[in-house]
This record gives sequence, structure tokens and C-alpha cells, in this order.
Amino acid sequence: MNPRIVAATAGRVLRQLRHDRRTIALLVVVPGVLLALLHAMFAEQPTPPGQASTFDRVALVMLGVFPFTIMFLVTSIAMLRERTTGTLERLLTTPLGKLDLLLGYGLAFGLAATVQAAVAAAVAYGLLGLDTAGSVGLVIVIAVVTALLGMALGLLCSAFARTEFQAVQFLPVVAFPQLLLCGLFVAREQMVGWLQAVSDALPLSYAVEALREVGAHAEPTATMWRDLTVVAGSALLALVLAAATLRRRSG
Repeated sequence: MNPRIVAATAGRVLRQLRHDRRTIALLVVVPGVLLALLHAMFAEQPTPPGQASTFDRVALVMLGVFPFTIMFLVTSIAMLRERTTGTLERLLTTPLGKLDLLLGYGLAFGLAATVQAAVAAAVAYGLLGLDTAGSVGLVIVIAVVTALLGMALGLLCSAFARTEFQAVQFLPVVAFPQLLLCGLFVAREQMVGWLQAVSDALPLSYAVEALREVGAHAEPTATMWRDLTVVAGSALLALVLAAATLRRRSG
């Protein structure tokens, strides 16, 4: 790994993002709009005494789910485009290594994820009145790490797609099962044994649990740190696998 090459790659990716207004809107604007929609949906829901409101519980989880899903979609298509246009093949004839390339993507999209999480949190806490026991800073950290997980999985899945349409098809295959089994709709401990085992093997389940720990506790808990470590480790593993499976062309 060459830090200078990684930084140059990150700069190139950020310049591409800066000129793509639709992607910027998807990354920065859409999560806030969806959170506002959730707020409107749950505005009339009664809140039992001593319990968090439905919006507080759902929006807190969505601060991790939205970045995960969006980053998966954007990075899988971006890397596929690098291959189909021949850009990747030209880059790999230079001193740029596969790991340099993927770490550069990670750095660039990590910065984008930080902006995304900060804007979404500002909307949720500042405009929509989201209330959590823990700090907004921890929520942003978890959201960024979860976004990096989505990015790493997107880079990994892009190696197995030949067209942008195929890349999009990986979203329901990889992301949707994690959304269904992460505990958002049914508590994980209430699932049947085999579904609970599958849920325990999916990294998004730990991101959701970490966010809920922040929502329920004023101080960071051991469970939260454990969950965050699992999510970060899963992102790193996916990035290493992406480097191992990266091909120059999509053919």
C-alpha cells in the first residue's frame, strides 16, 4: 500500500463525485427527505408513558440503514463503471495496486459518508426532534462505519456484475435480507432459531443493535463497542475480499 497513491485515488473519486449532482443529491439530500417522510408518517402515533416515540425508535435505526443502502448502490455502480469504461485496466498498468484503489475508494466514500451522516443527523435531531439518551456524535460514528460496510459490500459485489443493471440486482440479494433480519421489524430474540442464527451472522444486525444501545443509554456500553467492532471488522473483511476478486474488465 502506497499512502500517496491512496490519497491521489481518493482525490480522483471525490472530484468525480463533485461533478455528479445526482449522486450528491442521493448521498446528502435523500436521507433527510426520507427522515422527514418518516416523521410525517408517525406524527399522530401515540407514545406510551416512559417509552420512546415510534419516530425516535425507527429514525434512529434509519440513520444507519439509509447510508448502508445508498453507499452499497453508489459504490457498486461506480466500480463497475470503472471496469466497463476501461479506466480500471489503464489504472492497473500504473504503480496503482488493487488495495490502493479500494482504500482510495474507502477514503473518498468515507468522507462522503461522514458528510451524509452529519447532514442526516442534523435534520433528525435539529429539525425533526429526534431524541436519544446517547450522544449524536456516537450515532454519526456508527452511521459512518455502517456506510463503509455498505461501500465495501458494494465493491465486493461489483466484481460479479457485468452491467449496471446486474449491479443493482445485488441490492435485494445482499441488502434486503439484512434489512428484514436486523431486528427492525421483529425483535431478533423473537425470531425462530434458524432465522436468529442467520441474523447473528449478518453485520447490519450489529449496526442496528449499536444504534439502539445509543438510543437507550446515556453512556457508551460494552455491547455498543462490541457491535461497532463487528461492523468495522466486517467492512474490512469485505474490502479485502473485494481486492482479491477485483477484475480489470467486466467481460
